[in-house]
Amino acid sequence: MQNKQTNKQRRKRTMKYTEISHFSHPQHKLRFEHTEFPFKCDGCKEIGIGSRYKCFICDYDLHTHCAIIPSTTLFHPFYNKCTFQFMQTPAGNLARYCNACEKDINGFVYHCKLCGFDLHPCCAKLPTVLNDGEMKLYLYRKVSSPCHRCGRKGRSWSYRSNCKNYNLHVACVREMLVENWDKVYMGHGGRKLEREVIPCLQNTLYAAHNSRGRKGSKGKVKKCCEIAGFAVQIVISAVLGDPTALIAGVVGALMSRT
Repeated sequence: MQNKQTNKQRRKRTMKYTEISHFSHPQHKLRFEHTEFPFKCDGCKEIGIGSRYKCFICDYDLHTHCAIIPSTTLFHPFYNKCTFQFMQTPAGNLARYCNACEKDINGFVYHCKLCGFDLHPCCAKLPTVLNDGEMKLYLYRKVSSPCHRCGRKGRSWSYRSNCKNYNLHVACVREMLVENWDKVYMGHGGRKLEREVIPCLQNTLYAAHNSRGRKGSKGKVKKCCEIAGFAVQIVISAVLGDPTALIAGVVGALMSRT
């Protein structure tokens, strides 16, 4: 009986937010949809995939985290002395960057006036645990082990596997996306392209793995990188605003096409 009530409540919440009015786009209502193709959020100006709110008249898109803001005040466990306030534009006149992924802040942001820290909405809502049923990845502010992609320690927030063999900076995920997609968006006058593929990361991972001098046969290295590549799919889906197994699978399929 309790499970039926819970499912009913979830359906009501979903129906409630099927169509919304948003302060950033008062002209038209935004409709919820699920897309398997990348889009650029008009709120935070970052890439997204999966769940979004879209204006089908103006082609205006928002991450779910940018569209639904339960409170303008946010507290994060990594910064227990900070109070983050939601802002539509970055504070001040100087260039600002996200403390989670190190990427520039160009739109919607959570900002702490006391410490000066900034977080993209999707970064602020990154899950502390990503679980696909077989592998668990835990979010850390800093880890002492090297990143599987860049080989550096420390730096930005990181996801580390429960076996502690795989560690990936959130910043590295952003960089891999930016390296491939900036050319697409900037090369087309800033127009949004719905059917661009997610960058293939397998060769990048394989090269990084070998450059750190790991021992073992080529078969073992390949298998290790396949597992790491699967972990990357999960992390990418979270960074893009939809940390679900479904979107992780879509990410993997798009990666395999490149």
